[in-house]
Amino acid sequence: LSAGEVLKNLNKFYKRKEIQRLGAENGLDARLFHQAFISFRKYIMESSSVSADLHIILNDICCGAGKLCLLGHVDDLFPFFLRHAKQIFPMLDCMDDLRKISDLRLPPNWYPDARAIQRKIIFHAGPTNSGKTYHAIQRFLSAKSGIYCGPLKLLAHEIFQKSNNANVPCDLVTGEERVYANEDARQAPHIACTIEMCSTNTPYEVAVIDEIQMIRDPARGWAWTRALLGLCAEEIHVCGEAAAIDLVTELMYTTGEEVEVRNYKRLTPLTVLDYALESLDNLRPGDCIVCFSKNDIYSVSRQVEARGLECAVIYGSLPPGTKLEQAKKFNDPDDPCKILVATDAIGMGLNLCIKRIIFNSIVKPTINEKGEKEIDSITTSQALQIAGRAGRYGSSFKQGEVTTMHRDDLVQLKEILGEPVRPVKAAGLHPTPEQIEMFAYHLPDATLSNLIDIFVSLSQVDGLYFVCNIDDFKFLADMIQHIPLNLRSRYVFCTAPLNRKEPFVCTTLLKFARQFSRNEPLTFDWLCRHTKWPLAAPKNIKELVHLEAVHDVFDLYLWLSYRFMDMFPDAVLVRDIQKKLDDIIQVGVCNITKLIRASQSAAAPGTAEVMSNDFPLSRTKRDTRAVSDRHGARSTEALSIAVEVPGERRAKNLKPYRSATRQEDLKSHGRGSLANRLLREGLLTQEMLRQLESEWQDQRRNGRYGLGSKRNDQNGSKETGKKKK
Repeated sequence: LSAGEVLKNLNKFYKRKEIQRLGAENGLDARLFHQAFISFRKYIMESSSVSADLHIILNDICCGAGKLCLLGHVDDLFPFFLRHAKQIFPMLDCMDDLRKISDLRLPPNWYPDARAIQRKIIFHAGPTNSGKTYHAIQRFLSAKSGIYCGPLKLLAHEIFQKSNNANVPCDLVTGEERVYANEDARQAPHIACTIEMCSTNTPYEVAVIDEIQMIRDPARGWAWTRALLGLCAEEIHVCGEAAAIDLVTELMYTTGEEVEVRNYKRLTPLTVLDYALESLDNLRPGDCIVCFSKNDIYSVSRQVEARGLECAVIYGSLPPGTKLEQAKKFNDPDDPCKILVATDAIGMGLNLCIKRIIFNSIVKPTINEKGEKEIDSITTSQALQIAGRAGRYGSSFKQGEVTTMHRDDLVQLKEILGEPVRPVKAAGLHPTPEQIEMFAYHLPDATLSNLIDIFVSLSQVDGLYFVCNIDDFKFLADMIQHIPLNLRSRYVFCTAPLNRKEPFVCTTLLKFARQFSRNEPLTFDWLCRHTKWPLAAPKNIKELVHLEAVHDVFDLYLWLSYRFMDMFPDAVLVRDIQKKLDDIIQVGVCNITKLIRASQSAAAPGTAEVMSNDFPLSRTKRDTRAVSDRHGARSTEALSIAVEVPGERRAKNLKPYRSATRQEDLKSHGRGSLANRLLREGLLTQEMLRQLESEWQDQRRNGRYGLGSKRNDQNGSKETGKKKK
């Protein structure tokens, strides 16, 4: 057969509308049809021989009596094409079954126990510090039985303590911890838990779902959807932003349940100041500087203490005990620590006596629905959540204030706070283990990562829902794919709550899975050898970061111990050393400026390795770009491209990044909007700018041109200026 004739007729086959329609009827959408055809064409063109029946068909098409015969027979390739497509896409044979399994259009039907009772839904809507959660908790405490579902371990722990202090026996249930109110470990009628851990089978009189607006969270939203639709309680008290009222009402309409809305106003006034801080010299007791990167935390805390002021430090990766200890230190009126430097981790879960919130920056890294990193201005919801921490009701400050570190951020912050909060449009969903097991029954040779991909591609949701981002799940599935585990165990390992940007934690999970697959228990001694316990207090930032990772490893062990008790038998011993590690980390955080100084003096490359695992560049709202995440090799907590820990000389000359003289300095350096933006975002300092200019001048004198050329220089001065810029 002529290869050219075969290729020409294969392409005609591909373009025929009738063939595309037949493909769609057999489960091949446009994407699958194209992929299947590419593979089919490659098979025919590159094979040394094909089956006799396919050869006869190709021969009839290529050597037919005439064009009419040729056109009539090109469709005869379809049975061979479909057979080949089913070899590379096995799910085509059971497409109808798979579509039924992945049909997510009626989530309320997944919870028959909840549908069997008529629930009363009460929405407590209001801003931060409005008393909405307080009223819901009062009803929780007065009920015969109840469950509190919160987004953080700290919040669950707070309700657990408050309930038991009020003589209402309450158990604490988180992914890593079970604490019983009764000494004989009998289950108490009240439970405070993280929302992922709530039971949809146990009946309660009252349930409280806190921070309901997180139902739209791209990664965790499914947990709020599950709680809202599935909790088997006579009363469901939902607390959160008013932006979620419409969605909750619509979701409850599909279950036949009405929503009673109770609106609350802020209990203390909150004022947006007309002036920025501009210099750390203007700090006052009760100030909290909010940063969105660890680098900024390190830098600002160093600058604060260089002024002789003591500060507390709180950021997301700190253990809960350390966060509470730092909050206690800041709140204590007798403690000399009167300044707090924190990330948006203070937005929920901690009670803090803050007078003034100061935004060090208003750009923040986020993960969008596609799992891509973006750096954008904070949303109105985020700004209100953080700003609302100032002037907490019942604290020593009867009114709150909010401003920015830099003058030109203040205008934008006022715009953000003045905008209405965007309504919550959809609720998250996530495939269940049972659904994945049914997929695996039909596709026994597919990997777990492929099963998830196929599930998401075939899933159908209506406009009230979306499928949550599963990149973290797939990352872990690919990482442990080579380890022989049964599907249910593999699924559990892939849902482990870990930060995939921490190599030490990911490596440990891999070792856990490998040891588990050999049916060898992971003992306390094994864990101590792996983590090199006991550990000493950190001498620099790199060691502090490692201790935080070890704490996450202990959390991971405890989380797995409640799912595989026989294979992770030493939870009690691990919890004991985790408390000791928490104390060690607290010492490190209390001495954080000393650690920064030690890191700086040790070696710049080593410091950069610890502190610059971050985003390429900060971007304003007008310059937002998605940044793809190659398996989370970089940290999401930092925004700067270089170490921002200031030297002693810079510490003495601490000017704000965006001082009033900045524009004049820019003009004198002949730089335009790019330099202006980098300076404004704190990615470039005047010293760095002068050094860059000096290096550029040296290169020019030596005949090495970066962006320009000799020919460029011969153009007009205006054009040359643009090239240089």
